[in-house]
Amino acid sequence: MNDRRFAAAMAALTLILSAPALAAEVEWKKVDEALGRQGAMQPGEVYKFSFPRSDLKVTVDGVAVKPALALGSWVAFKGDGDHATVMGDLVLTENEVAPVMKQLVQDGLEVTAVHNHTLRGTPATLYMHIAGMGDPAKLGQAILGALARSKTPLEATPASSNQDVGLDTAALEQALGQKGKASGGVYQFSIPRAETIKDGDMAVPPAMGTAIAINFQSAGTGKAATTGDFVLKAEEVNPVVQALLANGLEVTALHTHMLAEEPRLYFMHFWGVDEPGKLTAGLKAALAKVNIAHS
Repeated sequence: MNDRRFAAAMAALTLILSAPALAAEVEWKKVDEALGRQGAMQPGEVYKFSFPRSDLKVTVDGVAVKPALALGSWVAFKGDGDHATVMGDLVLTENEVAPVMKQLVQDGLEVTAVHNHTLRGTPATLYMHIAGMGDPAKLGQAILGALARSKTPLEATPASSNQDVGLDTAALEQALGQKGKASGGVYQFSIPRAETIKDGDMAVPPAMGTAIAINFQSAGTGKAATTGDFVLKAEEVNPVVQALLANGLEVTALHTHMLAEEPRLYFMHFWGVDEPGKLTAGLKAALAKVNIAHS
């Protein structure tokens, strides 16, 4: 085979080998189009979309809650361009729960939990966890149709380039022994468990909601607000409750988010407003009771 024919053959082979990846990429683009915004690829080959409730002006204990602290709806897809599993968490007001749920069920998605995450919020917010399987673009269309039954902003807005959260983020990282990231004026930590979480035959990556979430927002006058949720096995629940309460943090909810995961998980939401050092001490004590992954 001469050099020209060899080069042509190699080019054809490269095109053939890359075709599935290109097809999958095109299909994710269809999901972008269905949801009206671009998703972001996360570790574990999870394709995730965020819908911050920037329309809501929620206060808790005098703190104006930023969407990135506790008001961020999201949906995450795992699979390929032809078949995917989707999981998500939708932030809703009380009068939005019924119409959104009706639309989701009508379009073939499952509701796996509805509950509070915070207490004393004005206005009150509820959180609806969802799941589904099938063509990802059709799943996206169904989710958008359900969100349209709420006042969730459906037009994507560019992220702010200002990532100053008004806190000593290096001190937060050092205290917790974890790396965080700034997003929407909030400093966020995502801490995976050591075990592989499975739902049927599928491993559920941390980006699909199985990681411990710890978020911090400046509350002014040298204080911070913190909230999030610990992802726990049954035997870890009460040791974590005790650690949080002993350090002045409040447990605001305890419940499940999924229906058939293994091992069975419990999600413990918390709230605190205090000096950052006091908050991180309590959270570090609670993390010590959990089988988290160590890098």
